[in-house]
This record gives sequence, C-alpha cells and structure tokens, in this order.
Amino acid sequence: MSHTTLLDLSRWQWALTAAFHITFPAVTVGTSVFLIVCYAMYMRTDDQLWLRMFRFWRRIFAIGFTLGVVSGIVLTFEFGLNWGRFAHDVGPIVGVMIAMEVVMAFFLEAGFLGLLVYGEGRIGKRMMLFSTCMVTLGTTLSVTWILVANSWMQTPAGYKVVNGQFQPVNWIHVIFNPSFGIRMVHMLVAVLIAAAWFIGGISAWYFVKRRHLPVARRGLSIALGSLAVILPVQGFIGDSVVGYVAQYKTPQFEAQEGNWKPNTGYNILEIPNQAGPANIWQVSLPWFGSAISQDWTGHTAIPPLSLTPKNLRPQILTTFYGFRVMWFGWLLMLAVAMTGVILRLRGRLYSTGWFHKLLIVMVPTGCLAIWGGWVLAETGRQPWLVYGKLLTVAAVSPLKTWPVVISLPAFVLFYVALLGTYIWYVARVVREGPGDGPLVEPAVPAFRTEPRPGLTPAI
Repeated sequence: MSHTTLLDLSRWQWALTAAFHITFPAVTVGTSVFLIVCYAMYMRTDDQLWLRMFRFWRRIFAIGFTLGVVSGIVLTFEFGLNWGRFAHDVGPIVGVMIAMEVVMAFFLEAGFLGLLVYGEGRIGKRMMLFSTCMVTLGTTLSVTWILVANSWMQTPAGYKVVNGQFQPVNWIHVIFNPSFGIRMVHMLVAVLIAAAWFIGGISAWYFVKRRHLPVARRGLSIALGSLAVILPVQGFIGDSVVGYVAQYKTPQFEAQEGNWKPNTGYNILEIPNQAGPANIWQVSLPWFGSAISQDWTGHTAIPPLSLTPKNLRPQILTTFYGFRVMWFGWLLMLAVAMTGVILRLRGRLYSTGWFHKLLIVMVPTGCLAIWGGWVLAETGRQPWLVYGKLLTVAAVSPLKTWPVVISLPAFVLFYVALLGTYIWYVARVVREGPGDGPLVEPAVPAFRTEPRPGLTPAI
C-alpha cells in the first residue's frame, strides 16, 4: 500500500485513541471539583447528606480517572511508534512538556489518589479534603501541559530549528505561546460544563425513578446553577478563540465557515467540495455571517477558502462540522440551562418530569461539544502538525502498512470494550445509588500514648 494509506491509517489510529482518552478528562476534571465541594460542605455543616454525595461520586470519579490515565499512556507510545519522525523533530520541546506532565501531574495524583479513595477512616478530615484538592490540582495540571504542547503545535514560538529539529531558545515563549492562554481557559470551562451535565443528568434520573431525592435535589441544583453561570461565560471565551484562529490560522477560519467566495451569510449545513470552487449543496442564513463578524450593517464578508492554495487547505468536512457540533451544542446547552433557571424561579424545577427526562438525554452533550472542538482544532491545523513548520505527511514513521492495518481494528475493539465496561460500571453504581440509611464515618485511629506491655518507658 502507498505512503498515503499509511498516513491515513496512522491518523485514524491517533484520532481514535485521542477521542477515547479525552472522554475521561472531560468528565473527571469537573467531577473532582464537585468532590471538593461535597466534602468541604460536609466539613463545614456536618450534614451527612454531603458525605453521602461525596462517597457516591468518588466511586464514579475513580473508574473514569483510571481509564483516562491508561488511555493517555497509549498516546505517548503512539508518538514513538506511529509518529517517530514527529517525535524526533519536536522531542526537545514536546518531550519536555510530556515529562513535565508526568512529574507535576501524574506523581501528584499518584501520591494522593489512594488517600482520596481509601483514606476515609484512616486519615483526618482535613487531610481528606487536602488529598481531594491535590488530586484535582493534578488533573488540572495534566490538562495544562497537554494544552501547552498542543497550543505550541498550533502557534509555535520560542524555538530555533537545528538540523531539522525544533530546539527551545525561550521557554517562556514556548509555554506561553500566542494561543495557550485562551485555549487553556476554553478547555477548563468546557470540562466543567461536561461534568455538570453528567452530574445533572444522573441526578435527574433519580427524579424520574423517584429515588434518593435529597441527593438528586442537591446534585441537580449545583449542576444547573453552575451551567447557568459558566455557559454564557464560555460563549465569550469561544468568541475570543475564534478571534485567535482568524488571526493565526486563517485557513482553518475559512474552512470552518465553509465558503468558496466572500459571503455575508452564515452556512448552517453544506455538502462541501474539497477541490472547490463551490459547495455541492448548502443552507445559509443571509446577513448572519456579517453579524457574527460584529458588523450589523451586513456588509462584512467572511473570507473564502479559495484564498488558500489547494495543497494547504484543511479538510472542509471535518473542520466545518466539528465547529458546528461545538457551536450548536453550546446553543442547545444554553437553552436547556436557561429553561432550568426559569423552572427554578417558578418553583417547578424538581417537579417537571419532562425536563428531568430531557436532562438525561443531555448527559453526553458536553463531551460531544468537546469532541467537536478537538476535531475542529486538529483537522483545521492540517496539513501541518506544527503549524506552518512541519507537514503531517513528513512526520509519520516509515512503517510497513500491514501492522497498522491489523492494530487499528484491534484498537477499535479494545476501546469499545473499555468504554462498554465504563458505561456498565457507572450504570451499576447509579442503580445501586448513594443509599438512604444512616451513615457512620469510620473513626480515625488514635496514636498509642501508653507503653506496650512488657516495655519500660524511657527515662
């Protein structure tokens, strides 16, 4: 088979692994923040309901965290196996970032995860809360270093090229490259949104089943209250991200809008023609594209992809629809969250059955929006891996094609099995529920203050 086939298979294998991996941080980072809230409120109020919630969500967090770590390790191996040339060329920069994630994030998580999961009754409450905070900090640092590496690939800075290899000359510029700050904030808010829908949907399920209503009431209240605040904020952040794309990655901006000629309208759906110079079919809203560009007169046209040479154009299909999955997903989530606000103000949030069923359906929307955003960012960067500096076709390992052909379906089956196991376990925990009986917190063993029999105290 051709080099192009090898490249396509390697890209599919990477995309599959990355999509599987990002599902778990999308839920666990925000869930870890929720664990802090539950245990801190328990310490403050001594209300056993908060402790019940903490124990329940800790079980769900632990399995998601474990699978996230395992799938992340696979990505690291794929750097060296499928993308050996890329690993060689960017190793002095990206390799250091991966090492920093291990040192700062994995070690921190490994040091405190055991205390979070098994420490109750063995350590004091303050140490329990501290351990939960450290695990949350570890998950946040992990996301941070991933975004540092990926953002540097989007907008490389602070380097020099020596014998075809990128070497750092200013680590401040490398880390705080032009796109890192806004993309980091965008991602952190996105994982909070995904976790809030996860928590809100499971809480709504208990309302539908009329079980564990005190836990469901608090979970639903916190989830929808958080969404009502952070979803509008995410809209402003997302607009800033589009501004960075238009400035630094103009071909992606052109592809995500899907125009082949200047257009003041906004394309909702289309069947793109990668070669151009026109789409096969499209549905557009007149004037709206100009309005999104903050020109309410309707005269500002969105730049067309025909301005970019054919060999440097991103894939329009994935870029266009990746953006719309994220954008329309945000609009849907905002509408549902605002509906929840209205129901709360009218005193009907906990008694409206159709809304609870809707929230169950909304559980995966946060993750789907994150998937759409990553598809947009990664396919919109093509045909470059390091934007404007290293082509994807030049970064794949010189492998025989048959090992990738065999391993790709094996990866698919393995990840489907793991994802099925995760869904089964979460469903089992939800069916079991947080319980309704009285809770007894294990007593922390006291230190021995008296001498053991047969031993004489030192004088």
